Amino acid sequence: MTEELLSTVEGRAGVITLNRPKALNALTQGMIDEMTRVLGAWAEDDSVELVILRGAGERGLCAGGDIAYLYNDVGDGRNAARFWKAEYELNSLIKHYPKPYVAIMNGIVLGGGIGVSAHGSHRIVTDDSRIGMPEVSIGYSPDVGGSYLLAHAPDNLGKHLGFTGLHVGAAEALEAGLADTYVPADALEGLVAELAQTGDVSLIDKAAVTPQGGFGDARAEMVEVYSLDTAEEVLAALEELQATHGEDHWSKAPLKAMKRNSPLGIKVTEHTLKRAADMTLEEALTQEFWMSMNMQAHPEFKEGIRAQIIDKDRNPKWTYGSLEEVPADVVSGILTPLDDGRFEPPAFTPQADT
Repeated sequence: MTEELLSTVEGRAGVITLNRPKALNALTQGMIDEMTRVLGAWAEDDSVELVILRGAGERGLCAGGDIAYLYNDVGDGRNAARFWKAEYELNSLIKHYPKPYVAIMNGIVLGGGIGVSAHGSHRIVTDDSRIGMPEVSIGYSPDVGGSYLLAHAPDNLGKHLGFTGLHVGAAEALEAGLADTYVPADALEGLVAELAQTGDVSLIDKAAVTPQGGFGDARAEMVEVYSLDTAEEVLAALEELQATHGEDHWSKAPLKAMKRNSPLGIKVTEHTLKRAADMTLEEALTQEFWMSMNMQAHPEFKEGIRAQIIDKDRNPKWTYGSLEEVPADVVSGILTPLDDGRFEPPAFTPQADT
């Protein structure tokens, strides 16, 4: 057990707690390795009937991977490759875990936090949940199986989340297929205690209620906008809606976000989502591994992290000034596996086929 990740058996439940509250429980290599080890042991332990994932502190489950670590990986890329390989193998392990895997998705749940929660069998959101895949804001593209999840979201809502990086609440997360159940915050602790005592996941449905909010009346227009084939067409449609309806319209936030985000990141996301629609999770994770390795070597990724995390000036100087300027061969190159033998892609178990 490491201090960054706590694992205990409480009653019939194995409880994993991500324990870096000052860093919003951002995932480190050690946390990923330990979580993989613990889940492997509990899979064979008959006294553990279900797994519960939680985040320490009041701010949320997990804000993602420790991207400052990746920013500072100035070697030949092998540390980053090891990190992503282990993380993506963990995502697959969670997807195919042989016991109920209950993720408490309270507060901030972003990026890598999605990877350790949204592939689980029972995904619970609550009043303060803020769910998102904000990778395009740092010159990157959704990973941890995010391309798979977003590609399979109903009504192309995955494009809304992937192109904009916007955070959504509990109701929207349910509509987008990133969560299963809403449980009010004041009922969460009681539910967790009952799950540990009984091992009965049917209690989750009994505690569930219908959340207020969601995409609401905007949903019909969103379906129309995000059914468009390219990111350029989506952006143009949002601009037209803003020109027609003004700043009170739902299109204001996604339009602002797309104009702020990395054009290269958006175009890579467009293509990974298209491909992932016909992939298994493991195929999508492998695609994401090579995307990650190539993006880390591109100046866009370092510039995005510098602006958002390191210097925090929120003023990235992107490589390309617009979506139209992003060369198609650059995008295809980012999705092309490296063949120099230095990097080992994720290895998945044979039963991982969905």
